[in-house]
Amino acid sequence: MLKAKTMNSLLRLKRFLVKLRRAMMVLRDVAVRPNLDDDEDRHDEEPESEVPEGHFTVLAGNGGERKRFVVGLKQLGNPAFLKLLEEAKEEYGSFRQEGALALPCPPQRLQQILQDELPC
Repeated sequence: MLKAKTMNSLLRLKRFLVKLRRAMMVLRDVAVRPNLDDDEDRHDEEPESEVPEGHFTVLAGNGGERKRFVVGLKQLGNPAFLKLLEEAKEEYGSFRQEGALALPCPPQRLQQILQDELPC
């Protein structure tokens, strides 16, 4: 009985790691719109040291309103959030990025996705 539970746990861990690897590959390829010459964008991004460990920064907005979110790594397992990352990849193309991720969606949509997160 214990052996079956251990095997089941290991299989779940393996599936999680596969999903995490895929999400990290998408995350690596998601483009960011760095605009360091624009003071308006500078205040949206806090220094890296102010983002808690296990989190990353996301800027949501498509056009007018942009809002900064600090998102936990557990969201990389959220299918709706991964879909947003894919949309960002399609919208902005693939290149190495630094700083916050830019997602081409209204801040309200991202807020809803983050609130509807599935329990781990």
